[in-house]
Amino acid sequence: MGAELALSGYQHTIAGHGYEASIASIGASLRSLTFEGRDLVVPFAADEVRPAYRGVTLVPWPNRVTDGRYRFGGIDEQLPLTEPDRGHALHGLAAWLDFTPTLRESARVVLTATIEAQAGYPHRVEISVDFRIDAGGLHTTVTAKNLGPDAAPYGTGPHPYLVAGDGLVDDWTLTMPAAEVLEVTPDRLIPTGLASVDAPRDGDSFDFRMPRRIASTEIDHAFTRLAYDADGPEGAVQVTLVDASGRGVGMAWGRECPWVQIHTADGSGRTGLAVEPMTCPPDAFNSGTDLIVLEPGTSTSAHWTIFGI
Repeated sequence: MGAELALSGYQHTIAGHGYEASIASIGASLRSLTFEGRDLVVPFAADEVRPAYRGVTLVPWPNRVTDGRYRFGGIDEQLPLTEPDRGHALHGLAAWLDFTPTLRESARVVLTATIEAQAGYPHRVEISVDFRIDAGGLHTTVTAKNLGPDAAPYGTGPHPYLVAGDGLVDDWTLTMPAAEVLEVTPDRLIPTGLASVDAPRDGDSFDFRMPRRIASTEIDHAFTRLAYDADGPEGAVQVTLVDASGRGVGMAWGRECPWVQIHTADGSGRTGLAVEPMTCPPDAFNSGTDLIVLEPGTSTSAHWTIFGI
């Protein structure tokens, strides 16, 4: 394992049990992950500006804050609009932070950065991202500690684009044990309310509780009411994505992430499926749904695993 400086930051490679992961220090981004030589996520080059938030660690919120505006602790806040086409604050404040390694081993690296108090988010929060490989796959744990004097709103999640094999998203079979989907407006993806995944949807369906080929279905939605498998890895939710041969990739996480965003990457060729476990839904800074309120001096953690099938 070594670290070298490239456009996407310092490169940290960890490996073991047939897995190899490359993590870029900018955004603590999972740049590539392979199992027995095959990709499990859509990679990007070390000397490339990370495209489309690929593999980034999402803190202190995942997904969107509508109009970048919210009210917390009796104070109205305005975040920078980082999704200008839709006019929202997207995917937190750490995407372009350079994370520093605090532990480096052959199969593990821990990267740390601090979100400093700033306009729209007047809180100092330390973020530690622990990447570790074992026989079960690549495990990631994100821990946030509030270093400031006031309570801070907080949420997290990852942003990998999973790859099952050759071909496109259309060719792969998805299994996702979610019973409800968060409906959004078609233009700006603003949440409007929950619906059952088996509700009529212009001849299509978001019900993947039984394995089903994705085909031409277009998804950019958050799902919830997840079915947890007490006997599975980590007693967790499992999402699997496989090709026609039955090989592919899976992702597992625990109850700290009761939501998952699924995106078929329609704007970038449908070459991977974004699977983003989240501690809270889109626009949680406004709705308050599953929002973590991080008190001064306290910490919170969330964990997920990507594994080969």
